[in-house]
Amino acid sequence: MSVTIKDIAKKTGFSVATVSRVLSNKTGFFSQETANAVHKAAVELGYKKNMAATELVTQTSNVIAVIVNSTKTNFSNQIITGIQKKAAEMSKRVIILYAGDHDQVAQKIALTTALERPILGILLVSVDLYPKNLLLLKSAHIPFFFISISFKDTGLNYITSDDYQIGYTATKYLINHGHRKIGLAGLGIDPSDHTGNLRFNGYQQALTENNIAFQHDWLQIGDYSYESGLTAMKSYSQTNVTAVITASDLVGIGILNQCTKLGLNVPNDLSIITIDGTNLCQLVQPPLTSITQNFFQMGYLGTNYLIAGSKKNAYTNVQLCQRSSVKTYHFKNSI
Repeated sequence: MSVTIKDIAKKTGFSVATVSRVLSNKTGFFSQETANAVHKAAVELGYKKNMAATELVTQTSNVIAVIVNSTKTNFSNQIITGIQKKAAEMSKRVIILYAGDHDQVAQKIALTTALERPILGILLVSVDLYPKNLLLLKSAHIPFFFISISFKDTGLNYITSDDYQIGYTATKYLINHGHRKIGLAGLGIDPSDHTGNLRFNGYQQALTENNIAFQHDWLQIGDYSYESGLTAMKSYSQTNVTAVITASDLVGIGILNQCTKLGLNVPNDLSIITIDGTNLCQLVQPPLTSITQNFFQMGYLGTNYLIAGSKKNAYTNVQLCQRSSVKTYHFKNSI
């Protein structure tokens, strides 16, 4: 049976009201000697404050619910670190729930679990809600921010990178290194994947500006996972691409490992530039050139906006990190 403030009052001889004031950190009602005695008794008895009950009574909360997409990528840890850093600075607590991988039922369960208790707000990490689940979120009338994902509907608050610029910058970088046959692998290109479409549009724009005709077999769609990279490279081995932009670091590593199985050398036979730029890029050989997103800042800034009640959207900075996976390619008839 759990220890209550009545047990502490009985042990110390103080009233229940006095014990409650001490444990609620109220000042001006008791001496420091009284406070020390109450806290000592609480420790000895193993008392733990029921924060959920307190929040239900006061209808206030210091809890931020973080709902995370379970897609097989590795960047969410950096976002969560940023969230926890800002939350700690503001004396807030964090609970983490998982929404599956594009799973409507799992999304609903995560949302309802969060909404069953008083919370300050919800941060959704790379979660693209199904329409019914989005309606559920909106109907709750609590603050929310999406992290590392954007939408056509700018009324949905989000913090992310400029995905159009990411696609453009990666493609332009390869073009400047002499490549004219450039693949794009692992993106989900369909009407529901706004991120994938933005990156694809930036990629196409860079090709068009440099008079490069896009070929359909350069695009290998997927789900941002390692397996998508393996599958894409099997197809690229039948094409003439000299470089590939990958939708995530894991896609890039999948392509890199498949190249090894096929007896191909990176970057001499194929250049790779990844999108994300997590520590995985430096744990493989050769280290992967990347468009590095500031995931920590996304989490930190999103938490700050949520707590402050801000309604504005924001893009965090990206950085092109040159490593060893891109070769300068010399064409006889280069443009």
